[in-house]
Amino acid sequence: MVQTFTVTTRARVPIEDLFDAALSVDSHVASMAATGERAIAGVTSGVMRLGDSVTWRGRHFGIWFTMTSRITHLDRPNVFVDEQQRGPFKHFRHVHRFEREGELVVMHDTITVASPVFGAFAERLVLVPHLRRLIRDRGEHLAGSLTIRP
Repeated sequence: MVQTFTVTTRARVPIEDLFDAALSVDSHVASMAATGERAIAGVTSGVMRLGDSVTWRGRHFGIWFTMTSRITHLDRPNVFVDEQQRGPFKHFRHVHRFEREGELVVMHDTITVASPVFGAFAERLVLVPHLRRLIRDRGEHLAGSLTIRP
């Protein structure tokens, strides 16, 4: 079954900076240090562009997973989408949407995921909370790593 959830991060940084940080392979690796996640193929450093793909390898639930995702839509600095091309999920789509809210930038990460192994109950009980926590921590890392400009 397909599950969808959204995590929202607010930061007092320029929208372009947060957008580029969210597209940065290096920032992603730094934000996922707890999982040992790293880029092993495709674009392995720098800021990704439309059509780019990256293969990630990281440990989740004590098991090493490999996933290749591609940037399938990009409208800087408003939105970009990455989608699994190969990997552990039956379906994985991540929409990164950015908007200004007064002096803040709001990043909405919407994940749509389906597991080939877990049923709907296990997805809601285990998979979605795990992914929600990863995306929340990633957003906080990205927002906290940027220098605030006057």
